[in-house]
Amino acid sequence: MSIAVVSGAPAYVLPERFRRLPRLAAFGLLPWLMILAVNHETPWVVLDLAEFAALLSLDALLRRGSAAAPWLGGAVALLLAGDALADIACAGPGHAVLAALVMACCIELPLAAVCLLLGREAIPGAVRAVRG
Repeated sequence: MSIAVVSGAPAYVLPERFRRLPRLAAFGLLPWLMILAVNHETPWVVLDLAEFAALLSLDALLRRGSAAAPWLGGAVALLLAGDALADIACAGPGHAVLAALVMACCIELPLAAVCLLLGREAIPGAVRAVRG
């Protein structure tokens, strides 16, 4: 049985400056994409281009207040978490795996969490169904 719970605001609201983060992260990827392209790292270029497009799309949906923003927020978070996992799994021993862990813990996974929270805040009407 489910009941609808209507609340005025989510339990935690991100500061307004976090709304710009997907756009800033997308443009921050451009220099890294250039480095990967110059080094002929085609699979990583494709993955990071997908992240670039997804982050810009999330930004556009959030600015429009679209009902699709929560879904794309989750997809972007999944893409970023998958990228972090792939980076760690494919890294060589020593400093390479340490660099992959630092990138995952300091950039990719926190950005994934922010995308999830931004998507959650974009739920129209803040109506959620609770299973009981």
